[in-house]
Amino acid sequence: MSQKENNPGLGGVDPQLPSLTEAIKITVHGVVQGVGFRPFVHHLANRFGLTGWVRNTGLGVEIHLEGQSGAAFSGFIQALQREKPPLACLEEIFIHPDKKEGYKEFLILESQGEEAFVFISPDVATCEACFEEIMDPQERRFQYPFTNCTNCGPRYTIVEGLPYDRERTTMASFKMCAACAREYNDPMDRRHHAQPIACPDCGPQVQLLSAATGQPISGGLNKAAGLIKEGFIVAVKGLGGFHLMVDARNQAAIDRLRRVKTRQFKPLALMARDLEIIEDLAWVSKAEKEMLLAPSRPIVLLKKKKEIPGIAPHLGEMGFMLPYTPLHHLLLQSIDLVVATSSNRKDAPICKDEKEGLAELCDFILTHNRPIAMRADDSVLKVVANQPLFLRRARGFVPYPERVKTALPVDRHILGVGGELKVTISAYKRGTVVTSQFLGDLDEYQNYLYFEEALDHFTRLFHFKPQIIVSDLHPNFRTTRFAQRSGLPHLKVQHHYAHVLAAFLEHGLSASTKVLGISFDGYGHGLDGAAWGGEFLLADGLSFERLAHFSYVPLPGGDLAARQPWRMAIAHLLTIMEARPDLLASLVGVEERKVEIVLQAIKRGFNSPPTSSCGRLFDAVACLLNLAPQEQEFEAEAAMRLEATANAVSEKPYPFLIEDQFLPWKITLAPLIEATLEQKRDGVPIATIASRFHSTLVQIILNIAKRCRRQFGVDKVVLSGGVFLNRWLTLAATEALESLGFKVWRPTRYSPNDESLSLGQIYHALAQVAAGQSP
Repeated sequence: MSQKENNPGLGGVDPQLPSLTEAIKITVHGVVQGVGFRPFVHHLANRFGLTGWVRNTGLGVEIHLEGQSGAAFSGFIQALQREKPPLACLEEIFIHPDKKEGYKEFLILESQGEEAFVFISPDVATCEACFEEIMDPQERRFQYPFTNCTNCGPRYTIVEGLPYDRERTTMASFKMCAACAREYNDPMDRRHHAQPIACPDCGPQVQLLSAATGQPISGGLNKAAGLIKEGFIVAVKGLGGFHLMVDARNQAAIDRLRRVKTRQFKPLALMARDLEIIEDLAWVSKAEKEMLLAPSRPIVLLKKKKEIPGIAPHLGEMGFMLPYTPLHHLLLQSIDLVVATSSNRKDAPICKDEKEGLAELCDFILTHNRPIAMRADDSVLKVVANQPLFLRRARGFVPYPERVKTALPVDRHILGVGGELKVTISAYKRGTVVTSQFLGDLDEYQNYLYFEEALDHFTRLFHFKPQIIVSDLHPNFRTTRFAQRSGLPHLKVQHHYAHVLAAFLEHGLSASTKVLGISFDGYGHGLDGAAWGGEFLLADGLSFERLAHFSYVPLPGGDLAARQPWRMAIAHLLTIMEARPDLLASLVGVEERKVEIVLQAIKRGFNSPPTSSCGRLFDAVACLLNLAPQEQEFEAEAAMRLEATANAVSEKPYPFLIEDQFLPWKITLAPLIEATLEQKRDGVPIATIASRFHSTLVQIILNIAKRCRRQFGVDKVVLSGGVFLNRWLTLAATEALESLGFKVWRPTRYSPNDESLSLGQIYHALAQVAAGQSP
């Protein structure tokens, strides 16, 4: 499961060069800085008997080669593509004849800055060679927690500017010792031009602090591990921020951590010493194992084999990751399993500095003196049909570039700012898009400051100056208001349409491709002002038509309905029964007076806009099955419990109706709600009802898809929106559609949730500009 296919385009002369060629210039675009690419080029040049130089530029990497044989040049070019460093991604290679300058050897020159788009590697987990070094008492980096080389270590989180050189990273203040300098300058050493290179004599150092007093405590890393084993909460500085760590086998410590984080039920991530520990606790497929061991080292959600109390209550999966820095590896030598959750207050960004209120969350702080330039959470994903399904895309994957594969020749800089929740920003320049890490929900002011911080970092890092800005349609989102204040040409893209277009960009679909875009989520501002969320769109890159949607029901309380599932249960129950407060209260499990207030609001139309939301449908059904809390602690809590309860999607679907006299077709769910209640009354197992609910959604998808193909000749389908984070639904819908001959695309390099909105916004702007419809 590679992050991206490396199929560089060759520009300029043919690689089979004439025998009389004496010098050529090669320009390489892509992820070629901070991945050992220049030392690799140096090695190749020597191997083929070529002289000249290589240097980083604002465009990527530039190579000047001199030699006497066209065959040597051709061999070099072929090896450049075939043998590239594992972390490099060669997007384009341009080759031109050049003037011979008489070089006697091959040199690595100083970097040259230019106003262009350059890509750097994401942060990379510790490689096997560095791991063996820190475990070997004979090595000078034995137990050194900042060991790295050109194949691993920090990248994005320490870079402050480009080209990627040490003086433009947070390692600039650490002067290399003589031994490190020798390695850095030796073309045959794996640390040749490794910018974060360090050792115990010249590099960063760890320090253990008391959270209460801020005073240093002797013992450092080993002492911190002992404190964790004793039941204390220790904040540990990683690549993109601090984790809060406790012993995962200490129930009292976990309970206290939950109180500190005000997180009663939300799942906690686990970091295990090695794969064997994970395999003892969870079921791990081959594809899941590959993701756990990948250089990106994400958190991978795995089906529980054994229950660990307090980690993921009411859910069927736990999130595991393996150590990804030497510090983590050393810390876990004496403790095999820890909770490793982000060090942030609820709805605030991860702490990157011990001064950011960290002391209130922990007992001790294991920090170090290498600053973090850009904070980034751990990435979180699950594996579905051997492909990643991202819940959160951040450390290890950002800022990996996405090449626009379709013919949209646009030379303007375009900024997509996403929506309001799970925000990312995407920047388009020179045929490539870079999407930021997950930035959180911008209804919280601290996250809005993080949004501004990330945008400033992007514009400086990539020399990016937006000329067009794209936002959501919702007039009150902070991102929409930000776009309006920018003074730039401003394009607005409907929420669910942007979800669909994100898949266009990821999968290289042309703007003329017509698809059935199925976009299921909790909320998006609709063209009619309603709260959309169960949408079937007939779409291409320029426009869409609303083909079908779930029939409207009230959204009582507006945003409050997303936190209190019983409100949506009442809204759906009113489609099958009269408004009796006593009966409704008994069915949804709340006091009668609360039901009366909601009924009055619905009757008067007060703060109860119409909604077609699929996410809120999950909430309603979970409530009717007694799976939902009265107040959700975190988004999709009820839906996740419903998913965890389902045991298959092969169960017979419940009935539903489709009103198809006029467009858009309306999908009436009253029969589904009625059947759900009847089966619960009849004592049918809740797992069976939950499974039949999922089967019903799959059947609705198939029904609309077949009608769309029959009536409009469209047999291509995009699945997107946060509801498609549901493993059962995504897998079953994909398999069912493909079995009927539909071509199905879904996000695999980005999340189907609102993180992908900025990407879809970029695509629509590109299509508009390319078609001469510039905002």
